[in-house]
Amino acid sequence: SKHLVAREEFVLSIPEGLDLSRVAPLLCAGITTYSPLRTWNVGPGSRVAIIGMGGLGHMAIKLAAGLGAHVTVISRSKNKEEDAKTLGADKFLLSTDKDTMTQAASSFDLIIDTIPVKHDLNPYTPLLVLDGTLVFVGQVGPVDEVNTMPMILGRRRLAGSLIGGIKETQEMLDFCGRMNILPECETIRMDEINEAFERMEKSDVRYRFVIDMATLSA
Repeated sequence: SKHLVAREEFVLSIPEGLDLSRVAPLLCAGITTYSPLRTWNVGPGSRVAIIGMGGLGHMAIKLAAGLGAHVTVISRSKNKEEDAKTLGADKFLLSTDKDTMTQAASSFDLIIDTIPVKHDLNPYTPLLVLDGTLVFVGQVGPVDEVNTMPMILGRRRLAGSLIGGIKETQEMLDFCGRMNILPECETIRMDEINEAFERMEKSDVRYRFVIDMATLSA
């Protein structure tokens, strides 16, 4: 089929000039990371940290930088530092370097945690300023043994965020159109999906796969 019928209120307008082959991830990773940035009023002068630099994390870097924030990437892989700076990060913190993490205490207004698996939160909560927030966009699941003392002493908060509504998604698309922000993608054929899953499990993708639906009938 070359046509579909949809309710008008659920149709989004794609800004002219955006590469359509790279727009699709904006409707998932893009709005998932844009929404908390807007909810917590990120803008010029804001200090934002991004934990993890995968599909969600790399979009969070681009969007936060586009909003004018000072952006720091926190990762356990030193190999991601160059990519982080290329994507727009101002600074890189190696999470396995305890001295560096200690020195970064009380540095960030907002931390966006994009890691999709269970992990220790205790190294990150002290990095927040007074009244700062760590927001989960990765599906962490149950978390054990969180030290509440840094949160009590600094009025720090843990929160969560899930995608966004149609209005906010359109706002995000318009913003990306103005700023020419797009995800880093690799287009694959339908018959390459299994291979893509295997590569994804090995973190061998920079940073989103997009399936060319025209290859469905090929």
